[in-house]
Amino acid sequence: MSRPTGTSMQARSPGRATIPRATYRLQLHGGFTLRDATALVPYLADLGISHVYCSPYFRARPGSTHGYDVVDHNSLNPEIGTFEDLDQFVAALRSRNMGHIVDFVPNHVGVMGADNAWWMDVLENGETSQYAQFFDIDWQSQDATLVGKILVPVLGDYYGNVLERGELVLRFEASTGSFAIFYHEHRLPVDPRDYPVLLRTAASLLAPGAIAAIELEEFSSLSAAFARLPDRRNAAPGAIAERQRDKEALKRRLAAMCVRQAAIAEAIVAATRAFAGCAERPSAQGALHGLLESQAYRL
Repeated sequence: MSRPTGTSMQARSPGRATIPRATYRLQLHGGFTLRDATALVPYLADLGISHVYCSPYFRARPGSTHGYDVVDHNSLNPEIGTFEDLDQFVAALRSRNMGHIVDFVPNHVGVMGADNAWWMDVLENGETSQYAQFFDIDWQSQDATLVGKILVPVLGDYYGNVLERGELVLRFEASTGSFAIFYHEHRLPVDPRDYPVLLRTAASLLAPGAIAAIELEEFSSLSAAFARLPDRRNAAPGAIAERQRDKEALKRRLAAMCVRQAAIAEAIVAATRAFAGCAERPSAQGALHGLLESQAYRL
């Protein structure tokens, strides 16, 4: 649920800012929603409360009981309520000349998992991500292996052991035309500039005549277009804008192609299996390691 902007949000303000005389904090979560908060307003007014201070009600991790693991500051947490519920809450406060304070958590967000779009963008694009400036990341580490990379300490064992057990899984997300490596619930996006190695593998797995020649030509040209994307380390403003624009357009083309041609989607999924590393498949293990080494993050 995206947040309205401009005058529509100003209309939700309880009115002219005043210095709080007495505040009462409400902890919102799935078991105590904005509607529950609205029902309490008359009681709080009778207590002499001038301002109701709410815990964050922006979109957080599913099931969050505190709301401080925000994953999208531009949306309300659907477990807590809707904008209509918020309107009613603010209207109830306004009717009693009460103010509203909300903790919007400007200093940190919920990362890892797979639900913070800004964090996903940083993992995919590194220091040239359009959201990199919002995160406190040392891109020029004294450790040479971490220069231009983010250390992502999520593994439950040594990297080699995790890789050998096949716990790092490469997947193709056909609906968005994207590749990502998963470690349990954690999604690690693949740099779109690395897609060609996967798409070429997929092309080699297509049976002769499985798709029309013109579709095969388009598939090959799409792979070449991903390879021409500006490198994520190219910090020139024009290159950053070009990469951001073109990578998303190419993903949409790939997703559309998979809808038109099931054989291509099946071949791409089969190609990801060539990167299913485990002790019994050292070549695949090496291929997945090589792919991981070229990303903007290090496990």
